[in-house]
Amino acid sequence: MAEFAVGLLLALNSKITRAYIRTRDGNFELDGLMGFDLVNRTVAVLGTGKIGTIFGRIMNGFGCKVLGYDAHRSPEFEKIGRYAGVEEIQADADVISLHVPLTSQTKHVVNARTIAKVKKGALLINTSRGGLVDTEAAIEGLKSGQLGGMAIDVYENEASLFFRDLSGSIIEDDVIQRLVSFPNVILTAHQAFFTREALEEIMNTTLANVSDFAAGLPLKNEVKEP
Repeated sequence: MAEFAVGLLLALNSKITRAYIRTRDGNFELDGLMGFDLVNRTVAVLGTGKIGTIFGRIMNGFGCKVLGYDAHRSPEFEKIGRYAGVEEIQADADVISLHVPLTSQTKHVVNARTIAKVKKGALLINTSRGGLVDTEAAIEGLKSGQLGGMAIDVYENEASLFFRDLSGSIIEDDVIQRLVSFPNVILTAHQAFFTREALEEIMNTTLANVSDFAAGLPLKNEVKEP
């Protein structure tokens, strides 16, 4: 999932999907395809668990300054980045990547108020949970240019859409239709987890959780409300 998040960032920043569509149509112009170097840019990682830390490590390899934000600090993350407050992240981050679980505390953590305070033109990446982002607020941020672009693998109203072929249907969700109309938005259908290794890990973790539950043992992977 961390690798997929990096892939979304690279595709969004370098306009790879737009360039691919253009060249398929025989258009080899460069207008509108300019991105920026990631080296020396500031990347904020919201949620520094295993996935967030791996994402931060990869971005550190690109020469980025990596900032973290999490209620629980990770010694592993501190080897490649440092923790910062909300104000510093909003002021400095060129890229914000979400890696937190969805709880009552994190629902719509990206909203109109927080978007208004981020660095103008910042890129938003979300491979975690759709409900972390107030999508309509993000659309307004994209329209105003406050958000420079957004790449998401999850969507807050994805339950009636994802994991099915709707190419021959009328999609009644106006919000997602608006999203995919933006040239600086990449939307994928919740596939960041979809690798052989990840599915094997999910299966093993699920079986371990079932065994621990049946034995009355604590569940190591349980997410609890703070």
